[in-house]
Amino acid sequence: MVERVKPGRGIAAGATMALVLLTAMNFVNYLDRYILPAVQEQIKGEFRLTDDQIGSLTLWFMVAYVLSSPITGWLGDRFPRKPMIVVAALAIAAVNFLTASVHGYAELNLRHAALGIGEACFGVFAPALLADFYPEDQRNRVMTIFNIALPVGAAAGYEAGAWVAAHHGWRTSFIWSAIPGVIVALLILFFMREPRRAGSAGEKAKVDRASVLSLLKNKAYLTSILGYAAVTFSLGGISWWMPSFLHRDAGYSIEAAGALMGPIIVVAGLGGTALGGWLAQVWSRRTSKALYLVPALSAALTIPPAVVCFFGPRALVVPSLALSIFLIFLGTGPVNAATLNAVPAGLRATAMAGQLFAIHVLGDMPSSKVIGMISDHANLRVGLAATLVAFAAGALIFGVGSRWAPELHHEGELAAT
Repeated sequence: MVERVKPGRGIAAGATMALVLLTAMNFVNYLDRYILPAVQEQIKGEFRLTDDQIGSLTLWFMVAYVLSSPITGWLGDRFPRKPMIVVAALAIAAVNFLTASVHGYAELNLRHAALGIGEACFGVFAPALLADFYPEDQRNRVMTIFNIALPVGAAAGYEAGAWVAAHHGWRTSFIWSAIPGVIVALLILFFMREPRRAGSAGEKAKVDRASVLSLLKNKAYLTSILGYAAVTFSLGGISWWMPSFLHRDAGYSIEAAGALMGPIIVVAGLGGTALGGWLAQVWSRRTSKALYLVPALSAALTIPPAVVCFFGPRALVVPSLALSIFLIFLGTGPVNAATLNAVPAGLRATAMAGQLFAIHVLGDMPSSKVIGMISDHANLRVGLAATLVAFAAGALIFGVGSRWAPELHHEGELAAT
């Protein structure tokens, strides 16, 4: 059955339910992802690992993530995404539950790689599905709401992971993280609709090799994903190593470091995400370049407080970290909206797969290992300084990309099945 919405609104039936459930699953994704940084000092001690080896855990997660992204992008542009999202969510929960039986570094790498495959599926399918529920001018708002799950989920991962690990061991942290994933997967299965793919006239766009290759000539698309990759290098590196930095250089216990990261991520991350989304929404009424300029400002403004955090006095570590996190998250909603708006309707899943490939291959896949290698040869402060260069590169790429920002249009009627 096809249900149509009121003319002029351009929002498909079931859109709000889909946004709520997919945002909830995005929260679970980031909760799962940030448990490991919260407990990595315990893992390092148990398995007697170097910082280089700890960084490699994220490397293998990202290798699996990016290698599976082209496949999930191909699937997402051709088949219903709802059942694939449900399967991915249940697979993520299963992987986390099985982590309790991991007793070696190689097994932990394999487990983390398997988690990367599941998260790649969701990361491709969910934004593309939401884009079919909402018109162009609403996607910045929608992606901002969807990405609110990032700081909240990351904070929950830090906070809960560190607390559970301190009282019950680090393996138990992963067992508990499997429960919300199963619950949300079942809610998606029973309550979320699969939307009709929205094209210029409600038709499904043709997806062939030529149209996919056209993305390589799409300057608006390329600059959005390359700028995002530079920022992701920094955000990934800081997210992974900051609990260790607080423990080693700022004198916090492992539990206290995780407990501190949680509130910082929630308050600063939520505030930055909300303000950045609002600023882009208001600014985009004057110019469609706003979806690029807000991420550019976000990356540039983060550099000064980050320098203070890494190299300043101990008393300023926490406030400068909070300010840095706030500024980093200003651009998370607008950059995803920019990516979706830069491509045709039938290529959204492929475009998101390309974005995931770029931000991880060039971003957080190498960053944790690069920082770990530098730390082993110098110290963690110097390792984290690599993120400052990436912030500067991201600001430059987004600024240049604003030249090719596509015009925003109001869509008419959409349909959902």
